[in-house]
Amino acid sequence: MEYYPRKIEEKLERWLHGKEAIIIRGPRQSGKTTLLLHLKDKHGGHYVTLEDEDALRSFESAPKEFASRFLEEGRTNLFIDEAQYSKKAGKVIKLLFDLFSDRLKIFVTGSGSFDVKVEIGKYLVGRAVYFELLPLDFEEFLLWKARDLHKVFCMYREAIREFFLDGKIIDVSPAFESEFKSLLQEYLIFGGFPAIVKVDDEETKKELLKNLVRTYMEKDVFFFFNVRQMEKFRSLITYLALNSGSLLEISSVSRELRMDYKTIESYISVLVSTGVINLISPFHRNLTTELKKSKKAYFVDTGLRNAVIGNFLSIESRTDKGILLENFVLNELKSLFTDRLNYWRTTGKAEVDFVLNLEDKIIPVEVKSTAKMERGFLSFLKTYKPSQALVVSDHEFKIVEIERTKVAFIPHFFV
Repeated sequence: MEYYPRKIEEKLERWLHGKEAIIIRGPRQSGKTTLLLHLKDKHGGHYVTLEDEDALRSFESAPKEFASRFLEEGRTNLFIDEAQYSKKAGKVIKLLFDLFSDRLKIFVTGSGSFDVKVEIGKYLVGRAVYFELLPLDFEEFLLWKARDLHKVFCMYREAIREFFLDGKIIDVSPAFESEFKSLLQEYLIFGGFPAIVKVDDEETKKELLKNLVRTYMEKDVFFFFNVRQMEKFRSLITYLALNSGSLLEISSVSRELRMDYKTIESYISVLVSTGVINLISPFHRNLTTELKKSKKAYFVDTGLRNAVIGNFLSIESRTDKGILLENFVLNELKSLFTDRLNYWRTTGKAEVDFVLNLEDKIIPVEVKSTAKMERGFLSFLKTYKPSQALVVSDHEFKIVEIERTKVAFIPHFFV
């Protein structure tokens, strides 16, 4: 089996020989099964999927006998895939861990829904470590599609990280811009789901993405979450796709879609837990002038978002280019840093796209088509006096000092 590398392997490495069970969560088709099979080939052990009805019955009704099949001399790895198919997964895995952790290293995967419906976490407190496998970020996309450019991109990423953390001057310059822009356009339109990235034909990409949406609706939404009003669910996900990055006022959505408030809340919870959307909250310190409650919704994958609305036009032909770029930058920041990420908006409608809470500092990030700075961004610099700030635009590359803040201007593909 041909295997394409994923960054999560580096994170897993230090836990491979520990006692803890390894739980890998992520959206449908993000590459969890491929990763498990790769780990099995690399480290040895046994693979079983609970999508297989016979394996599922044995797992639930005779867990000790299920495990005994895979016991060997010494310690071995047991890779359990598709755990969301078992409502007893948490309880059974706890039993297997308590009985056999000296002989079995347990790996478990499940779609984003399984820890909500199965509640695996409450059974494995102190017994497991958790990882999330999302669609490819832009760095992984380049590693798969253009390995030579990936090396250059890693220089960009490291320069941005050092600028954020230490305020170091970005001492690399944009290169191979036309190639990077072409690859970024493909990534923005078709996203980072592995099966889609591996295909070159655009029509096949479109069909695969449409099928991904259809499968998600039929399995995760209908089967696992028992959502029966599918048309209403489709209306909501389409609404969120068309309004990515806008303030999410559930009362307004309720009126526009003629849906019950609590139903919308429930459906949004499904979309978050299944790894389809991210919600970001407002950044606030001034309780009287800054928003405190309204969230914004962004899609975990822009290709999936485009499939929901049926729009695969090129970037330059789209009216939602700004939305896609903003969504892209959010996802890249979340991939690059694990720290808290917010947006900022005042009651006077001054706004900054993102505020990264990085250790002991705050860093505003603005995403634009041009390098022109808006009133809200300047207002944030004046109010909070951050040491660093970032403006991501089409062409500009420079660092200037504004209100005693080092502001880096970089092109979108630099993130």
